[in-house]
Amino acid sequence: MNNLKKIPAAEFKELRGKNGARHVIDVRTGAEYTACHVQGAKHYPLQDLAPGEVLQGVGGNDEPIYVLCKAGGRAQKAAEVLAPTTTRDIVVVEGGTDACVACGVAVNDTTATVISLERQVRITAGGLVVLGVLLGWFIAPAFYLLSGFVGAGLTFAGMTNTCAMGMLLARMPWNNA
Repeated sequence: MNNLKKIPAAEFKELRGKNGARHVIDVRTGAEYTACHVQGAKHYPLQDLAPGEVLQGVGGNDEPIYVLCKAGGRAQKAAEVLAPTTTRDIVVVEGGTDACVACGVAVNDTTATVISLERQVRITAGGLVVLGVLLGWFIAPAFYLLSGFVGAGLTFAGMTNTCAMGMLLARMPWNNA
């Protein structure tokens, strides 16, 4: 995948200023995208990413495709899916939308309050751990397994840089604006 590249948000901003970096996709959830996205970015959620649809949607030329998410992790995954399907450069903007906002890239920002997918995972995982402990204490010790299962899932997610809970939450109705 020699067509897979990364650039810092500041370089992305410079390219945008020179009328470059025209083909930008955002792979966050619908709610995250609606709340704030780089101007002109097209929305292709990671959980529904179809390389053919993306390539058709950004146009038929050979210009690079710039991929954004919140902070860079989902964009990297999306780029790894897209790169083998095209000869075009697939460029991950390091730091994602957060870094773009911080360095002054023009964004469409609404007043909608959206909880990031990462924060939703932390809330859900923490809630399940507390629930497992309470059920184990008050109902039956077997419920402690729920807390253990969540802990094992978080460990696996950290080691493999994947998150099944995040992908599941991304499909929830409140994340599909």
